[in-house]
Amino acid sequence: LGQRTLRDLVTDETSRIRVDSRENFQKLSAFAAEYTPQVLPLLEHYSGERPLFELYSVEEEIQKALARRVDLKSGGYLIIDQTEAMTTIDVNTGGFVGARNFDDTIFKTNLEAAQSIARQLRVRNLGGIIIVDFIDMENIEHRSAVLDEFRKALARDHTKMTVNGFTSLGLVEMTRKRTRESLAHLLCEPCSTCNGRGEVKTARTVAYEILRELLREARQFNAREFRVLAAPNVIDLFLEEESQSLAMLSDFIDRTISLHPEASYGQEQFDIVLL
Repeated sequence: LGQRTLRDLVTDETSRIRVDSRENFQKLSAFAAEYTPQVLPLLEHYSGERPLFELYSVEEEIQKALARRVDLKSGGYLIIDQTEAMTTIDVNTGGFVGARNFDDTIFKTNLEAAQSIARQLRVRNLGGIIIVDFIDMENIEHRSAVLDEFRKALARDHTKMTVNGFTSLGLVEMTRKRTRESLAHLLCEPCSTCNGRGEVKTARTVAYEILRELLREARQFNAREFRVLAAPNVIDLFLEEESQSLAMLSDFIDRTISLHPEASYGQEQFDIVLL
């Protein structure tokens, strides 16, 4: 990883490369001397007491780069969603209110967003098809100015890309060449609870699924009791708001239904034990 960093990520803007491991520093120095001699003077061994990640707030920046929401200084914000097919970026005004009028607010937010989006593409290493939904602008000059600002900000990126401008729906379509995995794909994996959907079923939805499953199993098996194992909040729903539904089902199938909360269960997880 260190050698790849020297080879691929060092630019003319890089002023110093600090390494806190003596062993890695020696390896990188040897690599740089042979393959990237122009980088060798930039290498520096760091022997301070504070960890480098703490010294330069790297952990905080990583968390920001993985977050779905990116706040803008003006009070607006971006919402970045990465899928297999494409990446979408939505610009919102948030609490920002312009001093003159709403059009001015939108224009200033979009200008700031253009700069921020260009940086996020580099930091997160987002590639493929990218759709940017700037806040709608009726003023043609404002649209042109935002697009010019966006292209100017993207010019700092050495990765090949194309920007097609605004579509009839007011979206900016662009592509950015995939050079390697995005930051999120490198550091994260799909959520085991929602299987990568980004959301889970509500407790009430799961409760209704349990009721339907109880009815199916009652028709297939001649058990004297059905014990429901589910997440505590789902069980709480059966004990309170859905208690009547559970009682009606118990009467209908003429079987006892008992409840057992499982703290280790995710909200969508449940089991029905036949007794």
